[in-house]
Amino acid sequence: MIREITIGQYYPADSVLHRLDPRVKFIGTLVYIVSLFICKSGGYILAAAFLACMILLSKVPFRFMIRGLRAILFLLVFTMVLNTFLTPGTILWQWKVFHITKEGLRLAGVMAVRLIMLILGASIMTLTTTPNKLTSGMETLFRPLKALHVPVHEIAMMMSIALRFIPILLEETDKIMKAQTARGADFESGGLLKRAKAMIPLLVPLFISAFRRANDLALAMEARCYNGGEGRTQMKPLVYTRRDHLAYVVLFVYLAAIIVLRVVLHV
Repeated sequence: MIREITIGQYYPADSVLHRLDPRVKFIGTLVYIVSLFICKSGGYILAAAFLACMILLSKVPFRFMIRGLRAILFLLVFTMVLNTFLTPGTILWQWKVFHITKEGLRLAGVMAVRLIMLILGASIMTLTTTPNKLTSGMETLFRPLKALHVPVHEIAMMMSIALRFIPILLEETDKIMKAQTARGADFESGGLLKRAKAMIPLLVPLFISAFRRANDLALAMEARCYNGGEGRTQMKPLVYTRRDHLAYVVLFVYLAAIIVLRVVLHV
């Protein structure tokens, strides 16, 4: 299960999306997330087609990308169940206080599709962008906030370190689980409460390892005289190219089409 999580991982490939400026991909991800909340029924078809094109352009195997959905399977099922049983409307089935409505089934389906597309859309950015480039892109985009005394560099650095540590902690968790399983621990069988209790021998060494790694990183940054973003320069400054401007045009056309479908055509 741990190996199925792809969030925060970078997939090296030679694709158009890999060569795009990280600022374009960050803004594109935000635009796509906003479009999912604007969409109605017809808009989801356009959003799905746009997502499929981006996946093809990224050259990331589709099987590798959908592996990350297994990590949110519980959240997905939980959301669908809540919307199915708690949405008022035309009752299709009822048993005592429980009931399923036509509107509930429709909302559950929409929420499931939206959540899946949201996760896949956000994964494209991390799968095609290294943490260093993502940090540079975020810092450059949010640089105007420095006028409001917002620590832009520090926030971008923290997010970059968090993304970088996700695969490391997942690998560490996998090693600890294998070690505990070799000693007789059982993480798979039993009910929810039993599985939760079985996670205690896993969490304690994992937290100890995480704090040790954080302390080593802090000592390494201090030894290199790191003192924040004040006066720092970039070895490879970000520069927009022709393909980046073309990508912005594609994003604008996509968002405009979504708005037209929702506001003008009401589909």
